[in-house]
Amino acid sequence: MPNSGPLASFTPRVAEWFSEAFAEPTAAQAQAWPAIARGENVLLAAPTGSGKTLAAFLWGLDRLVADPLPEGERKTRLVYVSPLKALSYDVERNLRAPLAGIGGAEIDVAIRTGDTPQKERAAMLRKPPDVLITTPESLYLMLTSKARDFLGDVEAVIIDEIHAVAQTKRGAHLALTLERLEHQAQRPIQRIGLSATQRPLEEVGRFLVGTGRECTIVDTGIRKPLDLEIVVPVEDMREPDEGGTEIDPIAGGEATRRSIWPAIYPELLRLVQAHKSTIVFVNNRRGAERLAIRLNELAGEGDGPDAKPADIARAHHGSLAREERLVVEELLKSGQLPCLVATSSLELGVDMGAVDLVLQVESPKSVTRGLQRIGRAGHGVGEVSKGRIFPKFRADLLESTVVVKRMRAGLIEETVVPRNPLDVLAQQIVAIVSPEDTEWEAPEIFERAKRAYPFAELTRELFDSVLDMLDGRYPSDEFSELRPRIVWDRVHDKIRARKGARQLAITNAGTIPDRGLFGVHLPDGRRVGELDEEMVYEARPGQTFMLGASTWRIEEITRDRVVVTPAPGAPGAIPFWRGDSVGRPGELGRAIGEFSRENVDRTPEELSEEFDLDPRAANNLITFLREQQEATRVVPSDRTLVIERFRDEIGDWRLCVLSPYGGRIHSAWALALSARIRNEFGLESDAIWSDDGIIVHLPDADEPPGAELVMVNPEELEELVVRELG
Repeated sequence: MPNSGPLASFTPRVAEWFSEAFAEPTAAQAQAWPAIARGENVLLAAPTGSGKTLAAFLWGLDRLVADPLPEGERKTRLVYVSPLKALSYDVERNLRAPLAGIGGAEIDVAIRTGDTPQKERAAMLRKPPDVLITTPESLYLMLTSKARDFLGDVEAVIIDEIHAVAQTKRGAHLALTLERLEHQAQRPIQRIGLSATQRPLEEVGRFLVGTGRECTIVDTGIRKPLDLEIVVPVEDMREPDEGGTEIDPIAGGEATRRSIWPAIYPELLRLVQAHKSTIVFVNNRRGAERLAIRLNELAGEGDGPDAKPADIARAHHGSLAREERLVVEELLKSGQLPCLVATSSLELGVDMGAVDLVLQVESPKSVTRGLQRIGRAGHGVGEVSKGRIFPKFRADLLESTVVVKRMRAGLIEETVVPRNPLDVLAQQIVAIVSPEDTEWEAPEIFERAKRAYPFAELTRELFDSVLDMLDGRYPSDEFSELRPRIVWDRVHDKIRARKGARQLAITNAGTIPDRGLFGVHLPDGRRVGELDEEMVYEARPGQTFMLGASTWRIEEITRDRVVVTPAPGAPGAIPFWRGDSVGRPGELGRAIGEFSRENVDRTPEELSEEFDLDPRAANNLITFLREQQEATRVVPSDRTLVIERFRDEIGDWRLCVLSPYGGRIHSAWALALSARIRNEFGLESDAIWSDDGIIVHLPDADEPPGAELVMVNPEELEELVVRELG
């Protein structure tokens, strides 16, 4: 029986079970367990499939078995927070084997997410679980309701895939929620953070523990071996239909005369059929639906209108109901379904079993996302992750090449934690004071907020401005219709809630935007998924559409839901959802510019050998860069931006800024351009942006616009953007 090494801290039963179940601890487990056993806050950075979840959980489970509370006094002692609901269900399922092995049959594990039925929530209040698995928003809601009473004995909290929230307002919201959880427990809570990809680790560690606390960083960031190739199935991406590919226009209309899709589909199908289990990642939900349908049609039997589609692929995305997602996940894991076509809904640590190939259609848009997605293949310790990337157009090919180059080098994007998001602070203040008949000291809430790392630099002046707004002191009459949410006694510096504050805090939880979606339900009320409101406005009863690669007929459209019945075999429209695009990070944009500048004069053979490009991809990439060079003498790069002007088909002037820096930078720049052109030149302009530049439309200009039009003074930029947004 092991009595030394990484398992020395565990009770004999747990150590014995682990030794029988596994050959040895992984590097992540061996390094993390001693620090966790000492009660330290730990950030564990390790690649996908390195046993991180068990590394975090096993010590807590061991304590629950070794030191149980009496039956009538049991409360929640271990909380696991996941940014993805799918991950929550995955973890709950994966805890069953360890619990059975270590004699933890009495340990109660419960899930609380937005999908948890009211009956189960009520049962938790009566009998709190030992282990609570939840999401950031649900933890916030529990702390804002009666459920907070059973969170007073929490000893440790595990935050999985922490990098997925650290860079967003959702992370700032979670950081404040963790401070509230610690206040509820009235003692320090051990924090354990897990992630596969992040840089710098010290910044993420500070985000995990907050200010004034120590964090032990365990970095077992050995990079998984990668088998990568960028595949272009046509000779010339400018004329993809040249070369004998048979054009087959399909529902959705994307297979036009100049489409690359008819060449991509058969290649995807060939790879799916040559492997046991494949995940195809796309960057939006409509693409997932469309691709799953087309793969099934191509793999089907017969030709013409009577052809029967096969069932080799299903769609998986956030607009499918949880029950539908679980069904297709289990089909893939059990080997009954060879292929899932997914969006980011499967990109984080969900264990999808023995996936042996990942196909990425279009660039993954960041190095972090690329590593997460390709890492779904060969999920086990030491296995090779095999991935093939299919760019859709030539600029996409350039981005894909640089993403893969940086994936090989492990150059993931830097994590930047947002500072002082005051809308998040306002929401949490209302939630904190919402219990009726209680007064709070404003300095106490201020100090508690400052302990959360995103608010470490919060000043009392900024804090007071938030209290002013919540108490009805608005900066102008435009806000006068907004009701005050709190009462702030400025003399004694105390805060209390106004009537309705708790309801407001609960109904407006979190930072995930309300996207205007209609629920899709069967007549008996069971949920199928959701549709964008714009699509619903255009739909009528009797129409059919695809969701999850299945056809549904609309029976009724009500105020907030679409009632459907199955329509197997019937052709259906492919839904669309707004707001699905992913912007290129500025760091990746700079790398794309550098790559273009350094490689424009090289041969395709050199690029193919060095950058995981198949020969056709290398030829297309060099042709693309050289065409740009011939057209404008220079290639847009990290050092040179190109500005072009031309008249469009109706004679208006267009000004183009060609820049590799990505949509996140271009969107703000475009706002500033519109403001500057209007203010200084008296012209109304429309500026549209993408990851590869900005186009300014000048309908009223007589003279050809000069380059100075887009030269914004850096000192004026922030003011111009803020004014334009206001």
